[in-house]
Amino acid sequence: MSKNISSRYDTRALIALGITALIFSRSFFFFQHDPEGPNLVVVLGVALMVYIVSLTAYMVATSSLRKLWSAICIQLLLVGVLCLYVH
Repeated sequence: MSKNISSRYDTRALIALGITALIFSRSFFFFQHDPEGPNLVVVLGVALMVYIVSLTAYMVATSSLRKLWSAICIQLLLVGVLCLYVH
């Protein structure tokens, strides 16, 4: 039964990482001031890249709460560096 609770928490954490990757990716393109607006495929591509990098950080961390927070911080840092690099 404990394994079921742990896997349910991991599923929720991975869904939360996916949602935050989409939010950070969309916010990245919001600040680019493109007159045509962001392309959905490009937003999803950047979100997938951000998700994969944060998933790697999630897998490496040891504590379950630390896993989620470190992965979200990695997402924020990655999008922030992308914003600085593109401008």
